[in-house]
Amino acid sequence: MSKEPAERLTPMGVMILALLREGDMHPYEMMRLMRARRDERLLTITNGTLYHTVGRLQRAGLIDEVGIDREGNRPERTTYTLTDAGTDALVDWLRRELSVIDRPAEFRIALAEAHNLERPDVIVCLRSRREALDEGHVMHRDGLIGARRTGAPEQVLVEFERQEVLLDAELRWLDSLLERLEAEAFPWGPTAFENTDRYLAQRKAAQQ
Repeated sequence: MSKEPAERLTPMGVMILALLREGDMHPYEMMRLMRARRDERLLTITNGTLYHTVGRLQRAGLIDEVGIDREGNRPERTTYTLTDAGTDALVDWLRRELSVIDRPAEFRIALAEAHNLERPDVIVCLRSRREALDEGHVMHRDGLIGARRTGAPEQVLVEFERQEVLLDAELRWLDSLLERLEAEAFPWGPTAFENTDRYLAQRKAAQQ
């Protein structure tokens, strides 16, 4: 049985679908926006990978061509749009990766693109994640207490100790984020930033 579209998505595929949720684009604009937004901190960005992924997404029916244009001496640029299937795949992937704790690289991308989900949806996903994080934190905390009580050498516990500290810090950060989301302390959603001067200027620059 073939996998669901969301299960076949690569991190680059997710980023492309999220870009096209902002509006129709050609790959050149996608590349410029990714670099302007410093997305290389999340994944390796190359022209070859981007164009290859665009082709895969089109063949899967997640994006579609909407036009080809050519200005002056520039090469032809094919503009793509997000299909309904592409939107569904993006949303499904984000919901899954925001909720689990065993894929940290995917979580970073899901968090960066979480604004493509509605606020209540994000809160549900992050609360599920919090439950799993809390279980891991309790296990590490109680394990450390038990190991020290039985006289385990401190030198063999340093990795365990580090993981407990990291889990504690992420829980405190997550609680803060959930509090701000639930209080609606800032705008949220797929279109929350589309009319800001900064956003419009960034899109215009990437299209040049």
